[in-house]
Amino acid sequence: MPLSISVAQAVAEASTELAAFDACLLQSGIGNVNLLYLSSVIPPGSIIRRGPAVLDCAEWGDRLYCVMAQSRTSSVGHEVWAGLGWVQANDSRGGLFAEAMGSSESEVRLQLTETLQDMIASRGGEWEPIELAVIGATCSGRPVCALVAATYQAEGWT
Repeated sequence: MPLSISVAQAVAEASTELAAFDACLLQSGIGNVNLLYLSSVIPPGSIIRRGPAVLDCAEWGDRLYCVMAQSRTSSVGHEVWAGLGWVQANDSRGGLFAEAMGSSESEVRLQLTETLQDMIASRGGEWEPIELAVIGATCSGRPVCALVAATYQAEGWT
């Protein structure tokens, strides 16, 4: 069965930057698991879908493998942007993720596109079009967080 990878986007505000981050995790469906960050490689045959993670078999505190970008601020008027970009090879050999954070949407989109173009060029071959998931927020008084997470799979501890 192919691996299903969910790409979720969230923004939240709270009393602290960490609490805003936690609220984003909850919105993304990954607030009650431990996150293990992966670098950038998508396994062959993976199916990527947009939306919150569906962790039917995960229990409180399980491990969840993910690629994530997140940005936080508590400075009024400042923007936070986070994004993931991905591309899959035409020959089903797998794909690549890239993550970026910045203070504007255009900055994050440019970082993602240029990074993935370089990653593709160094590997050669034919690739599908680049896809992006980018989200942002402006701090209007309370701390804010913007988050995009690609979740692979959860595992228990035993």
